[in-house]
This record gives sequence, C-alpha cells and structure tokens, in this order.
Amino acid sequence: MSNIVLSASVRQNLLSLQSTADLLATTQERLSTGKKVNTALDNPTNFFTAQGLDNRASDISNLLDGINNGVQVLQAANTGITSLQKLIDSAKSIANQALQTTVGYSTKSNVSTTIPGATPADLRGTTSYASATAKSNVLYTGAPGGVTPVTGTAALGASLGSSAGTFAGTGAVAADGTTALSGTATLLGTTASSTFGAAPADGDTITVNGKTITFRTGIAPGTQPTGWGLDASGHIATDGNGNSIVYEGTPTAPGATVNDVLTAIDLASGVKTATISASAATIAISGSAGPVGTLQVASSATAGAVTLKSSTGADLSVTGKADFLKALGLTSATGAGNATVTANRSTTAGSLGSLVQDGSTLNIDGHTITFKNAQTPQSAASVANGFGVSGNVVTDGNGNSTVYIQSATLTDLLNSIDLATGVKTASIFNGAATITTTPGQIPSSVNSSGQLSLSTGVNADLSITGTGNALNAFGLSGNTGTATAFTAARTSGVGGISGKTLTFTSFNGGTPVNVTFGDGTNGTVKTLDQLNAQLQANHLTATIDANGVLTVTTVNEYASSTLGSTTAGGTVGGTITGVLAFTTAQPPVQDPVAQTARSNLVNQFNNILQQIDTTSQDSSFNGVNLLNGDTLKLVFNETGSSTLSINGVVFNAAGLGLSNLVNGVDFIDNGATNKVLSSLNAASSTLRSEGSSLGSNLSIVQVRQDFSKNLINVLQTGSSNLTLADTNEEAANSQALSTRQSIAVSALSLANQSQQSVLQLLR
Repeated sequence: MSNIVLSASVRQNLLSLQSTADLLATTQERLSTGKKVNTALDNPTNFFTAQGLDNRASDISNLLDGINNGVQVLQAANTGITSLQKLIDSAKSIANQALQTTVGYSTKSNVSTTIPGATPADLRGTTSYASATAKSNVLYTGAPGGVTPVTGTAALGASLGSSAGTFAGTGAVAADGTTALSGTATLLGTTASSTFGAAPADGDTITVNGKTITFRTGIAPGTQPTGWGLDASGHIATDGNGNSIVYEGTPTAPGATVNDVLTAIDLASGVKTATISASAATIAISGSAGPVGTLQVASSATAGAVTLKSSTGADLSVTGKADFLKALGLTSATGAGNATVTANRSTTAGSLGSLVQDGSTLNIDGHTITFKNAQTPQSAASVANGFGVSGNVVTDGNGNSTVYIQSATLTDLLNSIDLATGVKTASIFNGAATITTTPGQIPSSVNSSGQLSLSTGVNADLSITGTGNALNAFGLSGNTGTATAFTAARTSGVGGISGKTLTFTSFNGGTPVNVTFGDGTNGTVKTLDQLNAQLQANHLTATIDANGVLTVTTVNEYASSTLGSTTAGGTVGGTITGVLAFTTAQPPVQDPVAQTARSNLVNQFNNILQQIDTTSQDSSFNGVNLLNGDTLKLVFNETGSSTLSINGVVFNAAGLGLSNLVNGVDFIDNGATNKVLSSLNAASSTLRSEGSSLGSNLSIVQVRQDFSKNLINVLQTGSSNLTLADTNEEAANSQALSTRQSIAVSALSLANQSQQSVLQLLR
C-alpha cells in the first residue's frame, strides 16, 4: 500500500484514531480483569512483586491445612486425657470402697501380756501407797503474847472458869423502883418489891445463839407438844435443843421468875441441858452427868446484878426488846425495838488462840466432822443408834464424827481426822466407840512447833474443805489465811512395770518403738493414750481390759501382716519381757465374707484398667495418636524454619504405672489398698501434667493458626494493592476514550472531504 498517498491531515487523524483505539482496548481489558497490571509488560516491578506475594500466601495457605489437622490431633489427645482421668477417678472410688469395707481378717496379728492392776490411766500396774504427812500453819494458845505453840491438850472451846464472856448489868430493880432485883422476882405479880417491872408481853421472844425463847402469859398447859417437856417448876417448856417457852402466869398467880428467864437463856447457849422424858424436862448444868468434862457456869441474878454466861463452846448473843433487856440491867437502850447483848468467850493458856465456832465443819475425803456446842454425851442412851462415843467425839464408825466443843481438845480433832482418812478405825458397841490405829499407819499429832502433822492415810490423797471458821482455826487455810481447801498427796510406790522398757522393731517400715514406763514425765509412758501415741508411728495399737490384759495389735492398714515375722518385722523386746510373758504372735485369721467383697472389688478395678488401655489407643486423629507414643510435627512457615514437634506419650495402664491387681494380694488389707491408691494418685498427677502440656501446645498451635490466617490476608492485600485497577478511574477513562474516538472519526471524515471534491471534478 506504499503507493497510496495520504494527506498529512488524514494521516494525522488516522494515527490519533489508532492511538485512541489502543488506549480504549487497554482500559477495557483493565475493566474486564479488574487489574491494572495483567502482564509483566504492564508493570514488571508490580507484576513480579505481586506474583511473589501471591505465591507465599498460597504456600502458607497450604501449611494452614496441616496446622488445622494438628489442632484436631491435640484436641483428640486432650479428650482422651479427660476420659482417662474419669477412669482413674472411678478406680480411686473402688479403692476407697475397699478401705471402707470390713477388714479382711476376723482377727489381726497381736501379742498380749497381763499387767496386774494396770488400768488405762496407769499402765504400771498395782501401785502401793504409803501415808504422807502434811503440816498445818503453826497454832498458838491463848496465852499472853500469842507465841506459845499448842499441844494436843489445847481446848477447842474457851477455858472453863473464865470471867470473860459474861455481861454484868449496871443494876436491876423490882417494880417498886428501889428494891434490888433478885433471881426469885416474878415477871408478873401484885407485889411491887418482888415483881419484875417490865414483863414481856404475850408472844414476845428472845433469840439466843439462833435459839428462840417465847414468853406466854398464863399457866403452862398440862400437855406439851411431842418432843417437848415441862420442867419441875412448871414455868419452862423446852424441846431439849435450846428452844423454850417461858410461862409468866397471871398477875394474881405469878409464874416464871428472873431465874427461869436465865435458865432458858442457858439452855439456848448450851450452859445447861435438858433431858426430855414423858413430857417432863430435867434441866441441869452441862457436864454434870459424868466425869468427862467440867461444869459450865450458869447465868445468875444476885443483889440486883444480872450476869449472863456463855458456854465454853460458843460465844453468847442475846437479842430481844430493849426495854426488857434494860430492865434486867443488861443494856442502856430503851424502846420497843430490839437490842443485842453479847458475851464472848476468852482464850487462855489452855485453849487454842482461835476458838472454833459452833456449827463449823470439816469435810475430809468425803467424810464430815461437825463441831457442836454441847457437852459430850455420857451414856449410850444419849447417842443415836449406830453411833459411839470416844473421848469427846461421837462417830458413826464410817469416818463421820461430831466433836463436842465444850470439852474437846486438839487430840479429839486429830482422832476425828484420822477416822475420816482411815488412819484409824472405830468399832461401835452399845453406844461406845473403840478407836484403834490401822496397822502400818502413823496417827496425826501436834509437833513441837505447834503444827498439826496430819497423816494422809493410804486410801486417798488428803482433801479438806470446811465451813464456818474451822479451816482458819486449825491453820488449814494456807499462808494467807484465804485458802478454801487443804490438800496433800499420798506417797505412792512404783507400779509393777515402772522403769521397764518395751521395744518393737520396725513393723512394715514404721518407726521402731522404745518406751519406758513411768509417771508420764521426762518422756516416760504412764497412760494407754501415751503408749498408743508411741505405737502409732510403727503401725501398731494397744488396748487394755478390766483384768489388766495389755494387747498390742496391728492396725487395719497392715491387717494381713504377722507381728514379728521376717517380712513385716515388729518383734517385741526390752526389759519388760524379763518381767512379763508376752504371747506368741499368730498369723491373722481371714474373714471369708470380707475377702470375697474385696476380691470383687479387685475384678472391678482390673476392668477399669482394660478401659484405660482401649481409651488411650482410640485417642487418635487422622492416624496420629499422641497418647500412644506418636509424634506430631507442625510446620508454620513456607521455608520450614519455624516448626513445633510434640512428642507423644504412652498412656495405657502400664504407661500410667498401673497394673492388674491380684486377688488375695491387693486390697487384702488397708495397707495394700493404700499402695494402690498411691499409684492411682501418681497416675492422676501424670495425666494432669500431660494435660497441662497439651493445653500449652494447643494454645501455641492455635496462636500460630490465627497468625497464618492473618498473614495470608496481609500478603493477598499487598498483592492486590500492586495489581488491582481502580474501576472508577478506568470507567471514566473508557468513557473519555469513547468520546475521543468519536471525535477522531469525525476529524478523519473531514480530512477526507477534500479528496471527495477532486473526485467530483473528475466526474
């Protein structure tokens, strides 16, 4: 076509149209592929860079499938471990059931011996006791200076003949106001010179040392209440225990006199006593019925002076209307209210420095000594049935006594204490008590320092408590005088095995026993609890029965073992074997029922082990089983430089350290069962450890799985950024090129019009 000649304008328009067509073709290709770089000719750099990114993304995507498979392998292994753990727990349950099942032996191996007199509280055996001596505080007599030590003859009450303890009135007169009152003056009457001027009203009372004197107007009735008696004068009715009724008579027929009032007071204070017989009362000075003791001093009214006397056994306290007591010259108080008159005993060189009070008691080892303000009974008829009198003590023969203060001495007190402790005994016959010292005992006494040397006796440790002032009076209230009890221990001899040593060699790996019997101090053993504390670490336990049979037995854990055998050990020895003979240990005796139950549990256990084997074999995924020794290798990058190798384990029963149990050997006793439990606990710990390891590896794989997915996205995004076209831009370009093409066609048409004009001329 080189012979065709185009004009310059046509050629120019044709070239422009060709260029537009080429650009339009390129734009249309980009719109159709969505890429601005379709070949290396488009943009070599971007094309080959994007191709490299796409290739790497493809490689990593291929690896991701392997990673996903690895995750499933790990999850399969983890599922297997969870199932194995449940099977192990089931096996533990069976083992624990074996522990709760009756021990497989009706009799466990044991050795025994008899310790005479032994008890759980004291294994040493029969203990001999000797009487110890306990000393009181120093006691002094009532001699001036208060430093004279007492002796056994010291009186418990005030010394007789003492003028102290009386109250002398300042003068009492008859009703005429001038005549000195005498004891014969009546309380009522019409003769002013011989009649008391302030007679008590009917029903008035006087209280004397807790006893009551009641005044009644009128004549005494012929019949007295049961147990009461009327004296020979007919003026005083008394119950024999210090309570009285004084009958005043009438003004025209006077009855009671001042002497009758004083007699009633003396009956209440113990200065006088009354014997009741057939409603008649015989009143006498206390102590007048026999040779034992000394007469008390009666209260009196002489030449207008009324003198009240206390007994030697108690201080005197009289409470009554003030006007009445004033009329007797005993007080200066006046009025209808009460006034109190006292007459205290006094101590002398022959009495204790502290006088014991009436009604005080001592309680000694469960026995009671009572101190009474009265003269000692002098006849069998005066002593209650079953009681006997010795000296100034009345005793029941069983350790309980009453000490009569008016005549008693410290010797009487000591006899009563020795009766309570058993140092002395009393035989009762016809109201008399014969006291003898128990063979081998030393009676209590008063030493030269004035201390009570009290023998404890051998029956019990000494324990003394008291009421009233007894503890203080006898120096038994401690150095401060405030103690409420006095105690002293007997001297105890050694028991049958005291100081002897008992040994057991190591029994089934336990701690050997080496104990010495003693008082429980300095490492010695006294009680059964202390012995068991020593035996426990050697798998042994001890019991003792009421006959003193000490039996040492194996504990349940080792019920199948024989004491002293070659395999188990536990041979008994020590110096105790030279004193006591131990029985020969026999093998334990099996219990068929219990053994059958334990055998069934063994079979159940073995079935679980089979399930452990099959479960571990089935814990695979895609042919890989991490619980059956397989190894999982994962590649994380396209170069193979980043990998993770997970080594498998063999978690069948053998791999977990478990093996089938043998009937008659395993579960045979608690010791064998505990060994199985220990292996199960170890297997459980192994599973937990491997589960933790798998969990850690699974976490790593999942992290790399997520990383790979994200990296693929990053690579593909980078590749797209290099090659993808902007469709909006390319669409605009296509529209613009189409417009340009139309224009170019029109321009080319115009350029050709000049040639068409020449053509018209040629026609």
